[in-house]
This record gives sequence, C-alpha cells and structure tokens, in this order.
Amino acid sequence: MKAVLLAGGRGVRLRPLTYTIPKPLLPVGEKPILEEIIERLKAQGFGEFIIAVGYRAELIETYFRDGAQLGVRIEYVREEQALGTAGPLGLVRARCDLRRDEPLLAMNGDILTALDTRRVLEFHARGGFEMTVATREFRLQHPYGVIRTEGDRITEIVEKPAVTDIVSAGIYAIQPSALDLIPAGRFFDIPDLVNALLAAGRSVGSFRFDDEWLAIDRLDQLEDAGRQLAERHA
Repeated sequence: MKAVLLAGGRGVRLRPLTYTIPKPLLPVGEKPILEEIIERLKAQGFGEFIIAVGYRAELIETYFRDGAQLGVRIEYVREEQALGTAGPLGLVRARCDLRRDEPLLAMNGDILTALDTRRVLEFHARGGFEMTVATREFRLQHPYGVIRTEGDRITEIVEKPAVTDIVSAGIYAIQPSALDLIPAGRFFDIPDLVNALLAAGRSVGSFRFDDEWLAIDRLDQLEDAGRQLAERHA
C-alpha cells in the first residue's frame, strides 16, 4: 500500500523551533514526528511512501533518504512554491507512478494517531467513494457569554456554551482519478478538492473515529506528544 505524507509546511506556530528545523523533523520522544508516523503506518502494512516536501526540503530528504534504513521505500515530490494542502497531491499525480484503481492514503505530516488507517481504506472501498475524509468530533468552549436577541431585545444569555462540530482529522483516502481536479501550479487546499469533487457530482465519504489523535501545531501539543509516547513505551 502507498501513503502520501504532506510535509511541506513552514510550521509558523512552532517558531522559533521551526526557523531552522522543519516541523516534521521536530523530535517527539527519541525520533522525529515524521519517523514516528512512518513506523506506525509500516506496522499497518504500508511499505511505499511519497513525502511532499517544501520548506527545508533538503533536511527531510537527507534524513530519510530512500527509506531503506526504515525498511520502506520513499520517494519525494518537492513544492517550489506553496501549493496548499491539496496542491502537492497534484505533483504526486504528475510525477509518480500510480495505479488508477488503487486508492492513496494521504495524511498530514504532523499527526500522531492510534487509528488503524486500513479501516479508512476499507470503508472507502465499501462505499465506492472518490475521496474519504477521516473525521472526528471537536468540542469548542466559547470564552464569553453568548447573547441571543430579537431585534433590540435580549431573549437569552448563555454563559460560555460549548459547541461540538465534526472536523477533518487530516487523514484521507483518495482515488487517483480525484487528483485530476487539482489545477497544476496553483494554491489548492483539501477543502477546495472536496468542494470540486462535490460540484462534479462525485461522492465523498466521512469516516468517523474516536481513536487517540493529536495534531502537532503548537509547542504544548509537541510536549503532549512526547508525554504520550513516553507513556506508550513505559
């Protein structure tokens, strides 16, 4: 099975750490984030990886090389300019050998999860979807009292309500044919791809899960990831 890891971002919310080190190479425990992701996916049966790189690409390519030291095969596509979260998948379509009938697993390169991604691919195949987005609940606590009104009259005030939404977990199963909708050389995000598929009448699935999941976007989340790994290996 083949997985695409999106690792080209600048990691601005983790500065100053990412001024010199790209976020996927920041350590969690004793190894970089991206190495932990690759090892987890390898344990699930993935042996071929495409890493989409951009910011400080040469450091990621030098560290992982062709993947032989990890017992996998790695190739790279490099963004010469920022292409968003879906734009690099267009580079994968143009430069890599893909089987038209075999879905790709695509995943942000800053996510640690206990999800068995084979479940996403199985769900994707059963539903006959063009693309499947792994989704989960996200609870947002409002920091203020919320006012409800009718005209100039207050009808209710709710103190710091919580809102629960379904959000993307940054993990996707994608048919190679879906990548044809990604414009070449333009900034294009995953929501753009989803909306383009829906506008074209193609089906997009939602795979709900509640397994352990952490997107590493801030320093406190990087520290949380280190603690989780320490507990896992204790």
